[in-house]
Amino acid sequence: MHSRKNQTNIFVILFAAGATFFVGVYAGYTNRPEVDKITELFNTSSQIEETADFEPFWRTWNMINERYTASTSTMPTAQEKVWGAIAGLAGSLGDPYSIFLPPQESAMFQDDINGNFEGVGMEIGVRDGELVVVAPLKGTPAYKAGLLSGDKILYIEGKESLNMPVDEAIKRIRGPRGTAVMLTIARENVAAPFDVSIIRDVITIPIIDTEIREDVFIIMLQSFTATAPNLFRNALEEFINNGKTDKLILDLRGNPGGFLEVAVDIASWFLPKGEVVVSEHFSGDIDDKIYRSRGYDIFSDNLKLVILINRGSASASEILAGALKEHGKATLIGEKTFGKGSVQELFAITPETSLKLTIARWLTPNGLSISEEKLAPDIEVPMTLEDFENGRDPQMDRAIKFLHNGN
Repeated sequence: MHSRKNQTNIFVILFAAGATFFVGVYAGYTNRPEVDKITELFNTSSQIEETADFEPFWRTWNMINERYTASTSTMPTAQEKVWGAIAGLAGSLGDPYSIFLPPQESAMFQDDINGNFEGVGMEIGVRDGELVVVAPLKGTPAYKAGLLSGDKILYIEGKESLNMPVDEAIKRIRGPRGTAVMLTIARENVAAPFDVSIIRDVITIPIIDTEIREDVFIIMLQSFTATAPNLFRNALEEFINNGKTDKLILDLRGNPGGFLEVAVDIASWFLPKGEVVVSEHFSGDIDDKIYRSRGYDIFSDNLKLVILINRGSASASEILAGALKEHGKATLIGEKTFGKGSVQELFAITPETSLKLTIARWLTPNGLSISEEKLAPDIEVPMTLEDFENGRDPQMDRAIKFLHNGN
């Protein structure tokens, strides 16, 4: 997200007051449908590109009204057709993260903000038109069913998902607690696609956990929610008060992101004031917006810090890991990250609908584009399906070894 409250997760979106949708209608105005709410949406006080010809739009609208015969008894209302037109305009951008949210989908985002909803508990994204599991949230039905970061969702209840908008996929996967959803999955190094039936449940987004293992303090941060800064501060106090170790692992595996401001706040515990955490790069003549450390900077150079990352580390996770790596504060161990490096802002179109629009790209302090290049570990350690099924964690083992031996 950008401006006001900032946030980067697909599922947890902060509603922001925004501008109206779009512009005056010039060509084809005399053929407009007589729907009051359409006139309200098409704000004639704004300006439109002079080359935009709306005659085909109104001609299509009228043709549908006059000639279309529905294959079922259900016919969309005039307002629902407006929502579909706006969704098509957003879809014309070819950006899976720029989407129009009609009333029901907007309400779903409100549930996400509250931190719990009914579904399977996983973050999904789009790569080359394919739905991909960014990360199953720990302890959720998706996690218990064995879904992994990087899994491709080919079908949802038999419906092909290729080029399916993310919001539609979310709507199909979610559902009431106790009901089942069937997903057809393609997995790397698995020969054939396979079906997974998942029983939906109430999903409470997990945030943080701590443990000590072999003289190493471990903080597992699972999402960058609004409450994460206080919880992270408490975890650091626990680490400091322990007094028996200077070795810290920050586990960001499977963390799909959250509030940008949370990533900046957490980075500030490790960086001097004014150091760049991340910048937003805009198109055109707009200057980059730079986010800097607040300078809590409580640790000396004696702190030994490893950050664990994998294909499920996205967005705010990549921002935090990239900043601490490039400032020489942390060693990254694991696998290459997901690469969710675009900035979305949510604009209110009507009181019940919203437009989530990509407005910028994230750049690390050294200018790395997270979307284009992802974030690579300093020490690459894969996690195989066999490791997962047998409860092994070679990435954690390697991090502990590195903190003890320095290699």
